[in-house]
Amino acid sequence: MSFTRISETICSAAARWCYPVESARLLRMTPSRLIGCLLWLALFPLATAHAASASYRYDTVHSQVLFSISHDGYSRPFGRLHIARGWLRFDPDDWSNAATELDINLAGVDMGDADWNAAVCKPALLDCAAHRYAHFVSTGVERKDDRHGVLHGKLTLRGITRPLDLPFTFNRAAKTLYGLHSVAGFSATATLDRRSFGLTAFPGSIGQQVNIWLELEAIRSDDRAPPSKEQP
Repeated sequence: MSFTRISETICSAAARWCYPVESARLLRMTPSRLIGCLLWLALFPLATAHAASASYRYDTVHSQVLFSISHDGYSRPFGRLHIARGWLRFDPDDWSNAATELDINLAGVDMGDADWNAAVCKPALLDCAAHRYAHFVSTGVERKDDRHGVLHGKLTLRGITRPLDLPFTFNRAAKTLYGLHSVAGFSATATLDRRSFGLTAFPGSIGQQVNIWLELEAIRSDDRAPPSKEQP
């Protein structure tokens, strides 16, 4: 049973047990029952706050990461990556408890050409054989308004961890067209300096600043988000 369902069951039972409590009934209660009622009433806001945050798993088909970097100063071609796995905890009405963790599959990089894909995966650049996944874990969220915020976290790339902030837009949370799933959708952007992750090869032909766009969909799950990533 999920944490949300357990909380709802406990709260429902407690409400029937001691609320509302008239003063006359209060005087007739045994000390242990009275203490129990007061304790429940004190903890009720905390229980409902945690129950409101739903957990999600990322839809790896509809979630994509695009990046762009300068090529000899002529253009800024795009590459595409996919999320391998990840979870999200989110309540549209209260972002204070929001959190996420995900892995991006570097070995599946798509530059639009097989030879180019292989070149980007070599040890001088992404080093996909030794570091197949980039890992992001959030450390906090800053809400700007009903739809916009900044997700603070840490990105690990090529075994190097650096802080990364992701300005994002909360697009919507709703049932899918056929009602099969509840989905939350987000768009986010970021800019990073590749040199800070040890990507220093070809400084004369590959730009230093990498622009990143994330389009994310997450499917609501009855299971709680795991405390850390699961390795394949």
